[in-house]
Amino acid sequence: MPTPKNPKSSPSSQSANARKPLVYGAVVVVAAGLLGFASYKATAPDTAKDTTATGPAAEVSADPDAGVYPELAKLARRDADDKLAIGPADAPVVLIEYADFKCGYCGKFARDTEPELIEKYVKDGTLRIEWRNFPIFGEESENAARGAWAAGQQNRFWEFHRAAYAEGAKEKGFGKDRVKALAEEAGVKDLDRFMKDLDGDAARASVKKDQEQAYGIGATSTPSFLINGRPIAGAQPDETFTRAIEAAAERAKTTGAAGKAGESAK
Repeated sequence: MPTPKNPKSSPSSQSANARKPLVYGAVVVVAAGLLGFASYKATAPDTAKDTTATGPAAEVSADPDAGVYPELAKLARRDADDKLAIGPADAPVVLIEYADFKCGYCGKFARDTEPELIEKYVKDGTLRIEWRNFPIFGEESENAARGAWAAGQQNRFWEFHRAAYAEGAKEKGFGKDRVKALAEEAGVKDLDRFMKDLDGDAARASVKKDQEQAYGIGATSTPSFLINGRPIAGAQPDETFTRAIEAAAERAKTTGAAGKAGESAK
């Protein structure tokens, strides 16, 4: 599987970092350091044959409070009208995913792990997944990110997500015509509206907001995740996610924390 390039070398990444440094409080600087370190290790060239990270952000302690940062938990939007989310807004656990459609590891997660998490945890109301567009590989990444947002405006985000992450999809590129074809495959009905939304100010603003949030918490590559404030980087084994979700659900049960993160963030 091709290894994503280190986004630190990207001028757009550098400028975004300059615009939006760590802004979520002193405690988050520590969490961001862990996420940035493990995020880089997860996609560094010497791990091309190993899609798992071994840094601190990839470890899940048996202690449900270990490695959890309340300030990061507040980034869950819990907006019932969010077109790029799945699961109840008041679910006890929120998984925030920062990802790029050109990222091979993101595709691996989307195909191999995410469907199982949806089946096991989203459908029973335990988990909510909130997508954040984090394009780091240039113009085609931006096209796909805005296309995903535009598909969401017609309630077809997850269908677009599935089509864009299908085996072999990223190898075909994400030029404008290709993104339109993916929207058609995803069942987007009004393709003229889709193309207008794709290039509209609202799409650009939404993608920029998500992207800057990712840089703000120290994410340096994709995919990066937060599970109720616990950072996880890379396409980890399924067990890493299930342990983190179950620990977060247990913590929410004992503390009555479900929903509070979203309320305090508003």
